[in-house]
Amino acid sequence: MQKLLENKWIKIVAILLVGVVIGWIVKPSSNSSLENEHDHSAAAENQLWTCSMHPQIKLNEPGSCPICGMDLIPVSSNSSSGNSNPLVYEMTPDAVALANIHTTKVGGSTSGNEVVLTGKIQTDERENAAITAKFPGRIEKLYVSFTGEQVRAGQKLASIYSPELMTAQQELIEAAKSKSTFPELYQAAKEKLKLWKLSEQQIASIESVGKIQEQMDVIAEHGGVVTQRNISVGDYVNTGSVLFQVVNLSKLWVLMDAYESDLPFMKVGDEVSFTAAGVPGETFKAKVSFIDPLINPNTRAASIRAEISNAQGKLKPEMFVTATISSKSSSTPTELSIPRTALLWTGKRSIVYVKVPDSEVPAFEMREVNLGSKVGEDYRVESGIMPGEEIVTNGVFAVDAAAQLSGSYSMMNRPESKSLDVPEAFRTQITALADAYFEIKNGLVSDDLTESQKGVRDAKNTLSKVDMMLLEGTAHEHWMMLMKQIQSNLDQMEKSTELESSRKLFSELSTAVLEMTERFGLNKAVVYKDYCPMAFGDQGAFWLSESKNITNPYFGASMLTCGEVKQTYLKGQPVLDTQLPKTTIQTTHNH
Repeated sequence: MQKLLENKWIKIVAILLVGVVIGWIVKPSSNSSLENEHDHSAAAENQLWTCSMHPQIKLNEPGSCPICGMDLIPVSSNSSSGNSNPLVYEMTPDAVALANIHTTKVGGSTSGNEVVLTGKIQTDERENAAITAKFPGRIEKLYVSFTGEQVRAGQKLASIYSPELMTAQQELIEAAKSKSTFPELYQAAKEKLKLWKLSEQQIASIESVGKIQEQMDVIAEHGGVVTQRNISVGDYVNTGSVLFQVVNLSKLWVLMDAYESDLPFMKVGDEVSFTAAGVPGETFKAKVSFIDPLINPNTRAASIRAEISNAQGKLKPEMFVTATISSKSSSTPTELSIPRTALLWTGKRSIVYVKVPDSEVPAFEMREVNLGSKVGEDYRVESGIMPGEEIVTNGVFAVDAAAQLSGSYSMMNRPESKSLDVPEAFRTQITALADAYFEIKNGLVSDDLTESQKGVRDAKNTLSKVDMMLLEGTAHEHWMMLMKQIQSNLDQMEKSTELESSRKLFSELSTAVLEMTERFGLNKAVVYKDYCPMAFGDQGAFWLSESKNITNPYFGASMLTCGEVKQTYLKGQPVLDTQLPKTTIQTTHNH
């Protein structure tokens, strides 16, 4: 044994065996280091850099801010769920709790069809009356001496001394003595007094007594409250002079101002409930009786009128009221409303944050919405969100501020819109083209080339009917380019006799149709941009789908559900360009 250990060849072999074992142990560690180095390199390539003073700047390489020249800093990654949507901002549960963020599911209008307006109580114009002098004379007595006094119909208001009336009375007395002989003179004398609004009783009294009355009473023809007194004792008045203005306050108007955006939600007959500051704790009800057909050019509002009985006299003209009009016009099933607290107001196109469903960490997607009219404390939403989605209704400013500070997209740093404004008629025509495209897609999903070819023919026919003259400028240029591409793809697909070649051509057609959808929009509530990473030998391919469920046109039945939804297009919502700019800053690396 001792000789074996002293043999140098055996020693050499033992040393080699030990080296092999050590090398085998070290090798995985070396590979792991290389992999880590590769991972760090990949992470560095995906690292974004921003400016602390201008967080809207996001570049792929370090350097200087193109606005202020400050050194760029790396954007801290707050993502732990792997969400690749640049409009999504993720927060920790602790940050959500600290910011007191609450969310609410979007549904139909929770306020019904209620429109909140402000206005005033006003007198009913039809109840205003003027009491005038029927004959000239001098005011001798006033029985109503101040405004605001309540008068009744038939009540004495004043006494007038009138020489002309005295002469007319004398003529009646004389004519009455010979009325059997000269009945025409008698009737003429009576008619003269009647024209001066003396009653039959007054005329009969003058005739029976046979004595001239030096003063004649002014009688109230209408009851109400005196709103204006134009005479004093001793004043001389002419025929037609306005002595008093009176108004009946047992019927009043409620006049409210409605902005033009509110007018579609109200009509004559709608119920109005209102409160008045001067009558606390009581709610009054009335009905809309008139909607002004003219818009006030200064206030951009129309007057809405309701009538109410005021027999108890609780309401008074010029009282301010807050009214709610309940419209009988039914809402459409897709009509949505969101609370004012959910909005970051930037005009008609404003910002909300939508909670990302099934996310591992709290995540919120910045979404532009098109707003309609304000209904109470809510705003109607024309486009941008869907029923059942969950939006931030408390703490929306905290989410946006955190997103801005991290260099993510925010209200102050929104991406540009790719969408172009086009006439509704054009959008309707290309929606028909999209429907034909879905026929092609569904034929490929079913592995049915015949059905797909039928969709191709329908698409070509529909494409020929799209009126390019509806577009101008940039929109016309984009459409001409896309139309040529779509036409070429359809021509090639029509000649295809194999399912696989049709699928390859369908991928090229999908690129054009997706671009058409993003640029011009479709008149569909929602469509989806789907992606299969395994199509065409792992090259990947996109397509447009009318259904949220994945049905793969590139594999058909063999891999029907392979793929994922990459983007959702909502009707009326602009498509944002979220591609990050490429930096041209030159940097020097020391190795």
